Amino acid sequence: MRRFLVLLLMAVTFSNVALAQNYSIKAYAVRGAYLDKNHHFTKFGGIYPTGVTLGLEFPSAQQKPWQSYLNNPTVGVGLSGYDFGNDILGNCLAVYPYILLDAIDTEYFQMRFKIAGGLGYVTETWYTQEGETSKEYYSDESNTVFGSPFNIYLNAGVNLNVPVSKSLAFGAEFGYFHLSNGRTAMPNVGMNTIYGSVGLTTTIASETKKAPVNFPDLPYGWALNVTGSAGTHQAWMDEPKYLISTLHVGPVYHVNNWYAVGAGMDVFYNGAIDKGTARDLYCKGVNRDGRKCVSCKEGDYTTSDKMRAGISLNNEFKFGMITAILDWGVYFYNPSRNYYYDYHDYHKETGIPAKRPLFYTAPDGAGSEEAFNYFRFGLRCRVWDNIYVQASAKTHMHVAEYIEFGLGYQIPFLKKSNRKDRDDVIFHYSPQWWKRF
Repeated sequence: MRRFLVLLLMAVTFSNVALAQNYSIKAYAVRGAYLDKNHHFTKFGGIYPTGVTLGLEFPSAQQKPWQSYLNNPTVGVGLSGYDFGNDILGNCLAVYPYILLDAIDTEYFQMRFKIAGGLGYVTETWYTQEGETSKEYYSDESNTVFGSPFNIYLNAGVNLNVPVSKSLAFGAEFGYFHLSNGRTAMPNVGMNTIYGSVGLTTTIASETKKAPVNFPDLPYGWALNVTGSAGTHQAWMDEPKYLISTLHVGPVYHVNNWYAVGAGMDVFYNGAIDKGTARDLYCKGVNRDGRKCVSCKEGDYTTSDKMRAGISLNNEFKFGMITAILDWGVYFYNPSRNYYYDYHDYHKETGIPAKRPLFYTAPDGAGSEEAFNYFRFGLRCRVWDNIYVQASAKTHMHVAEYIEFGLGYQIPFLKKSNRKDRDDVIFHYSPQWWKRF
């Protein structure tokens, strides 16, 4: 904590001298409640996470296009420390950037929506316990929530602010946060928590005043995204990690200055779908009542067995160099949908399993097996011209499949009148394109 305070002081000094703009420092006390009502949490009794959140915030200086397009939001960097309420679960330290979008802004009251994403470090995991084997998975003395010390931290909430002077305000925040590693390492039960917090915010106003800049609307236009991503997937604690990869190609249309929508095609590869692993999808020659299944596949998995393909609806929310993505897709090629041996339906007369339709439901609900549809959410950051890096998570309903990192390029399709080098074009051809953010 001392190191963080030193870094915070350095950041404050730099922001005041170099950036010459207003900034705020906040400190909130936090108390939460776990939404995960399962054995992994209930075995510890009535426990609640508690902690402290610190933040360094920069209100919009109205000098960038994206600030104008989003009604001048506040951006910040936060650090949260949590005690999970039990020594086996340990503690957490999370670092994350966030954005506050204005909903109500008056002289005496502000309400803002908070969106945050970053990295969380937990002090206790499955692998910090003694005798960590799959036989101990349901032990009351095991941490089966986290399988790795580093986890993705996601946070959304509502922030309330009541100024009492020009430099001081009482505040409160209510929201939700999630911690998990996206099956990079098992176990990956993860943590879902609702919380409330109260505290104080102090604002330091710069003497330098900048006149607000009015920016013209960006020209609407089409673009084609091409993204390649990869990562690792561990199906179970005692198994190795396998390669996963994705190729995404799809056009998007920029509806307005901050939102684009489109459709795409995704091709997925998951090396963890293999014999002898927790992702072994074959029915192993036997139906659920013990009868032999005459149509079950046998032998080794082929590359095509490990692949799936889908079409997706793609949404992009733009914050300058950063783009948040939220996609929903449906598989049109999914050989694994008929291979789950635990849930085979079959014709009793022949013992042959019935083929599932393209749209099907899992008998035991989401998470018992992969669904016919998938979600992908993540962040892109433009690094040079139209080249971007991307971090994303792919899920089936609320169950994470994996996290991956990638590189992509956005190919612009603009009218000739919009291809010249201007400050208001949506794509950046100038060598000094970064000055426009």
